[in-house]
Amino acid sequence: MQTRKENHHIIRAVAEGSIAQALELEPGDELLRINGKKIEDVFDYHYLINDEYLTLLVRRRDGEEWELEIEKEYEDDLGISFEESLMDSYRSCRNKCIFCFIDQMPPGMRETLYFKDDDARLSFLQGNYITLTNMSDADVDRICFYKLSPINISVHTMNRELRCKMLNNRFAGDALDKLKKFYDAGITMNSQIVLCKGINDGEELDRSLRELAELMPHMASVSVVPVGRTKYREGLYPLEKFEREDALRVVEQLAAWQEHFLAKYGTRFVHASDEWFLTAGLPIPEAACYEGYQQLENGVGMVRLLMDEVDDALADLVGDDREREISIATGTLIAPVITELTGRIRQKFPRVSVRVFPIVNYFFGEDITVSGLVTGTDLIGQLKGKPLGMRLLLPSSMIRQEERDFLDDYTIEHVQTTLQTEIRIVKSDGMSFVNAIIDP
Repeated sequence: MQTRKENHHIIRAVAEGSIAQALELEPGDELLRINGKKIEDVFDYHYLINDEYLTLLVRRRDGEEWELEIEKEYEDDLGISFEESLMDSYRSCRNKCIFCFIDQMPPGMRETLYFKDDDARLSFLQGNYITLTNMSDADVDRICFYKLSPINISVHTMNRELRCKMLNNRFAGDALDKLKKFYDAGITMNSQIVLCKGINDGEELDRSLRELAELMPHMASVSVVPVGRTKYREGLYPLEKFEREDALRVVEQLAAWQEHFLAKYGTRFVHASDEWFLTAGLPIPEAACYEGYQQLENGVGMVRLLMDEVDDALADLVGDDREREISIATGTLIAPVITELTGRIRQKFPRVSVRVFPIVNYFFGEDITVSGLVTGTDLIGQLKGKPLGMRLLLPSSMIRQEERDFLDDYTIEHVQTTLQTEIRIVKSDGMSFVNAIIDP
């Protein structure tokens, strides 16, 4: 994550049976040039290797330089992965947003959790949302040249003065000019608005949606998500909590805009995240309302998709009298939905007993209600001594899959040993949910 003066594209691994293996390339070798051109990052690399004839300049681990000529199919990959996934250092955020979650983290956690990324390349590679404030004109030109789509943008407001205030960056308003450049280049965009009560909601939200709609069809969708507030906000901008009545107003406001956009453009365009409906106590919209789930990873439609997938999975199963006694731990917001879904499963498998435990987030504060921020500390504190049955099911969003640990660094094994029950991590799809409960 440290800035380096020069990029060194060191090979981390070579795929079995790949072109790179045939060329006898090895981990530790350094890629210097492709067709005589220097590689800035992963975008340059993938663009340059999409050719039938290549010349690679490689520096071996012993310092010897090789020039390798390759003839291949146009889009064939070379089978190389690099020590730096971006082939460049990560770009950190230049803003100090009034709602930034990282600024609300407790002290003493692992260093990586405090790194604020705002790297456009991660928008394409991982779906991250970026603010555009640390992108140069050259960065924009590269995206337009490579025709990279879609790009996900944290807009928050189209009011330039207000955006500067919300992002605490005097250039944040001018950064919105890049939206027009992407539009002119035909780059598909998705945007999000983190809604802060009394700041960018109400009439300001109306203004933002009206101006974002002017960028259609290349602005493909807008999501509106509520701000998250932890208990660690001392010295930070005072943000208010969205109560049930507030959530109702937001849903009604967005529903009116959806009706307008659907009649005029044939698309609903703007979508409320699931949290609004759950907070308001409203039914989750049907699948058709999400128009292909364009912003699923932003919490838009995840509940509906899970509900429908559970129903589909159950439709293909024949019920029986198998006996199981299990438990599920989840965030307080989604707990009623999980309870409802386990009820549907028990209609076919009545002797399967499921206890759903809503975990109150004391670690970050009780205003944090999502499952993905539940820690091992709270799991142990609230489940120790409880009847958990033969196993405890946890959603995959709670853990970092590669390290198998929670945000507070408690490992799955530690929590499992402390609670004295088997823990099973369940993927987010409906089939995995059903199978984890009935244990086929």
